[in-house]
Amino acid sequence: MRPGPALAAAALGWFILGAVGFFSDFVSIIWLLAGLSLLPVIVADALMLFFLADRLQVKRAVSSSLAQDESAAATLEIRRDGRDFLPFRIAVWDLHPPSMETDAFPAVLNRRPLTRRAGEGPLFFEYTLLPRERGQWLFRGTELLLSSPFRFWRLKVFHPCESSGRTYPNFKKIKAAAGADLRGLLERSGLKNIRMRGQGMEFRSLREYQEGDSIRAIDWRATSRRRKVVVREYQEEQDQQVLFLLDSGYRLHRLEGESGGRLQFDSALEAVLLLSWVSLKHGDSAAVGTFGSSKRWLGPRKGISSFPVLMNGLYDLSSAPVPSSPFSALEDALARLKRRTFIVLISNFREEDGESLSWILRQIERRHLLLLVSLREKESEALASRRSAGPEEALESAAAFSYLSSRRELYASWEHSGLLTMECGAGELSSALINRYLQVKRSGRL
Repeated sequence: MRPGPALAAAALGWFILGAVGFFSDFVSIIWLLAGLSLLPVIVADALMLFFLADRLQVKRAVSSSLAQDESAAATLEIRRDGRDFLPFRIAVWDLHPPSMETDAFPAVLNRRPLTRRAGEGPLFFEYTLLPRERGQWLFRGTELLLSSPFRFWRLKVFHPCESSGRTYPNFKKIKAAAGADLRGLLERSGLKNIRMRGQGMEFRSLREYQEGDSIRAIDWRATSRRRKVVVREYQEEQDQQVLFLLDSGYRLHRLEGESGGRLQFDSALEAVLLLSWVSLKHGDSAAVGTFGSSKRWLGPRKGISSFPVLMNGLYDLSSAPVPSSPFSALEDALARLKRRTFIVLISNFREEDGESLSWILRQIERRHLLLLVSLREKESEALASRRSAGPEEALESAAAFSYLSSRRELYASWEHSGLLTMECGAGELSSALINRYLQVKRSGRL
C-alpha cells in the first residue's frame, strides 16, 4: 500500500497550515484540530481499501484457439464479494503473453461506490489482442491498482486468473473453403486448371457416347457387344499417399524479402497445411515430417476429419539457425514408408547438395516419387542483378551470379535424371505446390 494523490495534497495543505500557525495561535489550533480529525479518516480509508482488496474477484474470457495475426476479443470481469464498496478508481493491467500485442493497458475504470442493493452487476472491460507468434500461450494473471474511497491510498494487488490456449497458423482461408468445392478454392486462389489426360485415373462406369467425348475414351469391346457407341468414364485415382518433409533449420530461417517481413519457414508451413487439406480432400492420405531444429513425424492419415490432427501437430513449429540434413530426413522417410509415396521435400538446396544427396536420391527414385522444392533467395538475386558502383560491388555481383547459376545447373541435372524439382518464392509457394500436386496426380506418375 502506498500514498495516493489525495494524501499527498492533504499532507501538503496541513504542512502549509502548520507553517502559518507558527505566526498565529488561532491558526495553530485549527492546524491541530484538522490533524486530529484527518488522522482517523486516513486510517479508516486505508482499512477499507485493505479489506476490500481481499473481496474482489477477477475472471477472464478469451478463446483458447486463436489465429496468428488475427485480432481476438478478451473480456475481464471484476466483481465484489459481500456488501463492500467498490473503489472509486481501478487501474487494470492484464498480464498477456509476450507473443501477443495490445495497447489497451493500463486501463482506468471509474465507478461510484456500489453495494449489492444497488442492483448493479460487476465491472466488465473488453479489449483486443493481436497474436503475433504461433504456439502455446499463458496469461499469468491480472494486476489491479486500487484507489481507496477518499483517494488517500493506493494498493496494487495480483489476481492469479490464468488462461491458456494455442495460437494456430492463419487458417481462416482453409476453414472458409472447408464446405466448398475444391474447384472453387483453386479459382479463388488464382490457380491454373490442369487438363485431364485420361492417365492416372480410375475407371468409374460406362455410358453412351455424347458429342464432344474423346475417341480414345470409347470402349470398343462394350460397343460391339451393345451395338452402340459406349465410352469409359474415369475419376481421379484415389488412396495415394503424400509425405511432406519440411526443413526447420537454417536453410529456411531467413526473411522473405530484403526489407524484412516473415520468415520463409512460416510461408512453407502454411503451404504444407494447405496442400495437406487439398490432398485429404482428394481422398489421399497425408503425412508430415520435419527436420532441423524441430524433428517430428506425423504418420499417414486419411480423410478430411484428420486435418485437425495435422494442425495440432504442427501449429507450434518454428525454425532456428541450426544445421539441417535433407539426407537424414530422406533416409528416415525411406525406413518408415511401406508403400509408394509422393514425397515433397521443402528446403533450400545448394550446389553441395548434389553430391551429398546423390546416393539417397537413387534409392528414393526406385520406390517413390520425389519433388524437391527450393525457395528462391531474393538477396542473391538482387545482388546478381544490381549495377555495380565499384570493384567490390562487382565482385559481390559476380559471386552471386555464379552461385545462382550453380543452383540452376543442379536443378537441371536432377530434372534430367527424372526427379521433379521446383523453385519459387515463398509467397507463391502454396499455389505452385497445389498446381504441381494436381499435375502429378493426373499425369499417372504416382
